[in-house]
This record gives sequence, C-alpha cells and structure tokens, in this order.
Amino acid sequence: MQRRRFMATTALGGAGAIAAPAVVTAQSAITWRMTSFYGPNAAFYSTGPGSAKDLIERIQAMSNGRLRIQFFGAGELIPAAEGFDAVSSGIVECNYANAFFWTGKSFAAQYFTAVPFGLNFQGLNGWMYDGGGIGLWREVYDRFNLVPFLCGNTGVQMTGWFRRPIETAEDFRGLKMRIPGLAGRVYQALGVDVRLLPAGEIFPALERGVIDAAEFVGPFLDRQLGLQRVAKNYYTTGWHETATASELIVNKAAWARLPNDLKAIVENATAACNVISEAWCQKNNAEAMEDLIRNQGVTARELPDAVVARLRTETTKVLDEASARDPIVKRVADSFFAYKARYDQWAAFSEVPYHTKIRPAG
Repeated sequence: MQRRRFMATTALGGAGAIAAPAVVTAQSAITWRMTSFYGPNAAFYSTGPGSAKDLIERIQAMSNGRLRIQFFGAGELIPAAEGFDAVSSGIVECNYANAFFWTGKSFAAQYFTAVPFGLNFQGLNGWMYDGGGIGLWREVYDRFNLVPFLCGNTGVQMTGWFRRPIETAEDFRGLKMRIPGLAGRVYQALGVDVRLLPAGEIFPALERGVIDAAEFVGPFLDRQLGLQRVAKNYYTTGWHETATASELIVNKAAWARLPNDLKAIVENATAACNVISEAWCQKNNAEAMEDLIRNQGVTARELPDAVVARLRTETTKVLDEASARDPIVKRVADSFFAYKARYDQWAAFSEVPYHTKIRPAG
C-alpha cells in the first residue's frame, strides 16, 4: 500500500509552508509548529500546568507521539503579534494567544477572550461549550482559514496598580495607564492616557513615572513583575476581564488533514488545559495575594460603586457601537448576553448565596 507522509517545513515563507494532504496511518508521525504571543518562559502562558507547553506534552502523550508540536515563544520564529496571520496563511500550523489581540480582524474576537462586565469562568465555559459560543467563534474565524479552541483561563483579573487611590471617576482624568484592548477604549472615554506596553516594560515605566497605573493579570504574575514595589494601591472588581480565556488557533487545512482520533485528542487536551490552567491561577493567586498584603505593604481596594457604574455605562456604549457596525458582531453579542442573562438568574440562586452566606467572613 502506497503511503504518503505529512512533511512539516523547517523554515518560514513560501506557499508550501504546509505540505499537501497526507494519508495518516498509525505508524506515521505529524510535526506541527506552534508560535505564541508570549515569551518562551512566560509563567502560565508558556510554562506550568495548563500552559502551551503542557498542552503540547499532553497531545504528544495521548497520541503516542503521532502528533508532535514544536513550540516557539514570541520572537523566536515570528513576532508576537503575527501569529494570527502566520497560521491563517499556513506559515505555521498553530498559535497560542488570546482572541482579543485580533479585534482588528473582527471585533467579535473580544467576546472569545473577555468582555467587560461579562461572564465569569463558569459562565464563559457554559456559553462556549453548551451555549453556542464555540460555534460562533469558528464561524467568525472560518473566513481566516482558522479553527479555534479554548485552552486556558486566568479567571477574574485585577483592575490594576495605582500610585494614588481612586475615589471618583474624575480621578482617572489625565492618568497615564498601561491597559490593553477594549478596557483601554473605555478608560479613554474617562480621560485616561492609555499606554500599550509589553509585560517587560511595565515595571520600569511605572517606576520612572512614565505611567501612573498599570494592569497586567493577577497577584501571582503581577508580583513576578515587581509592580508592588512601585505602586501600593491594588484595585479589584475585575470589571474589565471577568474571565480571560486563552486560545489555540489551528490552520484549517492542517486540521482537516488530521484523522478523527487525533482531532479528538487535540479537542480533549485543550479542554483539559482550560480547566487545569484556571486551577493553577486560583492556587497561586491566593498565595500571592496573601503575601502582597501581609508582607509587602500592599493595600487591596475595591473601586467605588459610582466608578464601576460609570465604567459600565461607557462599556455599553462601546459594545453597542461595535454591534451596530457589524452584523456578525451583533450575533455574537446577542448570543453572549442572552446566555449571561440566564446564567445570572441561576447564579442568583447558586453563586450569590455562597458568597454572601456560606463563604466565611474575613
């Protein structure tokens, strides 16, 4: 019987970056390349339980080596922000990032990472897996020759680090803040001078006064950057990223060539990492938050209710404008918020009593 192997290329460029279709047998092995928006040693995103490298190891073990994936951190093969286009064009087979980095391609991508005042981790999983979210995600990405998978989550993120306390919405006016994505657009409406900085530049910018405030992820990863050394007011509510999902995108043609059992392995490995990564964050954030407050002089604060209300109003304006401009964005938004309305009703019976009556005080 004649057999053909899938041959992955070893260099960038050219229309042949992904080989012609292959007949995959039990003995043959496929090699893919995974690029990432994050550095090769970035905690949570590149290393640790549920990370990109953990995902690769799980896929290789579950497939008994039939699907092997080479990992390249940001800048090792392509620049961080070029992963979407690289996978779309077939230069590489897959990329690890967050969908909201690609809102320039479609604003709908925002909904597949985190929407301000959106769903929490449990709710987002419900919408994605059982509420039509993944189907809409694949519809949005299909015209870019991509197949997306949910593969990680940091849970709720912190509002960020501020040199001075925030007491009213007017305190944002003129503030220079590192904040990416949709939240940055909302803050701009309140007069914030939004700065887009990679993780490695946040601490020196805050230390030198180039910025007055910064948001990154949560206690564990923020502490690694040393942000607690230059700003002591650490705010929460998680208004901007109530649950922040990671994505794996796979080239559509490469995905089509996989046999069904390998497709099932990828689907199950990504789902496992989605849960495992969030558990990792919960454990490490709890320990880091305790250390920051007890040992490093950090004051944990909640944004005042009036400030949160103003942020909600501005968020609604931005989301409504995006839906009015693009029918697919409206379909995604309608699905998301219809699911959220039902989930919120259920959470009023389940999660709210837990937080108000069952969870110990203090």
